[in-house]
Amino acid sequence: MSKKLKVGVIGATGMVGQRFVTLLANHPWFEVTVVAASKHSAGKTYAEAVKGRWKMGDTPIPNGVKGLTVLDAEDVDKVASQVDFIFSAVHMDKDAIRKLEDEYAKHETPVVSNNSAHRWTPDVPMVVPEINPDHTAIIKYQRERLGTKRGFVAVKPNCSIQSYTPAIAAWQQFEPTQVLACTYQAISGAGKTLEGAPEIQGNVIPYIPGEEKKSEDEPLKIFGHIDDQKKAIVKADAPVITSQCLRVPVLYGHTVATFINFKQHPTKDDLIKALEDYSGEPQRLNLPSAPEQFIQYLTDEFRPQVRYDVNFEHGMGISIGRLRPDKIFDWKFVGLSHNTARGAAGGAIEFAELLKKQGYIQAK
Repeated sequence: MSKKLKVGVIGATGMVGQRFVTLLANHPWFEVTVVAASKHSAGKTYAEAVKGRWKMGDTPIPNGVKGLTVLDAEDVDKVASQVDFIFSAVHMDKDAIRKLEDEYAKHETPVVSNNSAHRWTPDVPMVVPEINPDHTAIIKYQRERLGTKRGFVAVKPNCSIQSYTPAIAAWQQFEPTQVLACTYQAISGAGKTLEGAPEIQGNVIPYIPGEEKKSEDEPLKIFGHIDDQKKAIVKADAPVITSQCLRVPVLYGHTVATFINFKQHPTKDDLIKALEDYSGEPQRLNLPSAPEQFIQYLTDEFRPQVRYDVNFEHGMGISIGRLRPDKIFDWKFVGLSHNTARGAAGGAIEFAELLKKQGYIQAK
C-alpha cells in the first residue's frame, strides 16, 4: 500500500487502548493519527495523559503518538473528520458505548470495537477472522438500518473464549455437542497490572461479573449463520456450553480446562491433526497480524504454560495441550490464549485487516 489508512483509537489511554497504539506503531497498512479518551484527558499530549499509568511494561510509548493531543472521544465530529476508521476501547456503560459507536458509524466512520456493548446486536458481525469471516456480509443490512454508505460497527468477541473456541472450530467435522469450559483469567483482563491489583496477590477470585454468560453464548453467535430474511445473525444450536470463570494472579494469558463431547468418534490423532491443519482467511490472505500457525498442539504434559507459550505467534496463536480421554466427557484438553493480543487489540486489528481486504474499510 502506498498510503496508510488513518486510524483513530478511542479509549486510547486505557490498557487495551495502550495495547492498540503499541501494536499499530509500525503497522504496514494503518497509522494512528488520532487518540481520544475522556474529557479528563482531552487537551493533554498522549504522553502526559498516560504518565504514571502506562501499563505496557518495558514497551515504550510509540514516538508517533507520544506528542498527539488527546481529543474528547465524545466529540464525534472532530474525531471522525480526521480518520478513515476507528478502534473503540472506551470504558463507559453499555448503553453509552452503543450510542457512541453508532454515532461514529452514522458519521460514515467504520468502528472496529473491543467492547461487548454491540456483540448481540443482530446485524453487527462478531468475528474471529480465522473462524467466521463470512459474517461480515451482514454489514449491508446494518448500513440499511443506520442509513449509512460506508459507516458500520463490527466487534471482536470476548477474550476468554479465544482459548477454546478455535479448537471447537477446528473440530466442527466431528460435531461437538457439549462443552464444559473452566477459565483461569489474567488480571490484565480487568484492565489492571499485578502491582495495581493487591486483591489478586496470592489469591484466586472465583467470579468475574458477566463473564460466564459471554463464555457460554458468544461462541454460538460465531458458529451461527446469516438469515437474510431476518437481516440478522442467528446463533447456532450446538454445542451447549457451560462455564466457570476465575481470576488468577497472572498478568497476561487466559488458560482454560475444557471438556467436550462429540456425535462422531474422533481419535486423538484425528483431533490433533485437525488442530494443526486448521487455518482460515487471514492465513490465505497473508494479513499482517495473522499468525502463520493459528493453533499449535503441545505434546509436553506440562504445557501450555503462560510463562512459555502466551506469546506464541506474537500472542496471536492459540496453544492446546493435555488432550486425553475423560471418564464423563469424550475428551478434555487445556488451552491458552493471549488476552490482550489475540483476545483484544490484536484480534481487533486482524479483524480490521480482513475488513480492509474485503473492501469494507477504505480511505475516505
